[in-house]
Amino acid sequence: MNKKWAVKRLTINLATSEMEKLEEYCQKTGRPATDVIRELIRSLEANSSIVSTQKASQAEEVEQPLPEFANLA
Repeated sequence: MNKKWAVKRLTINLATSEMEKLEEYCQKTGRPATDVIRELIRSLEANSSIVSTQKASQAEEVEQPLPEFANLA
């Protein structure tokens, strides 16, 4: 198997509740956290209309759960 190595390494800080949700999701699906996070990043759309909408909503500080984690709350 020829596996590509990461070009960049990312370190993130998560709240305890966020880490617990990620661990629970990984345990239920049998997938490693790295794969889950990569998939979530790949699912992001980065076109200009979405980015400008997100910037406007950030001012309101409204937190929306990701669909994959909504059932774990």
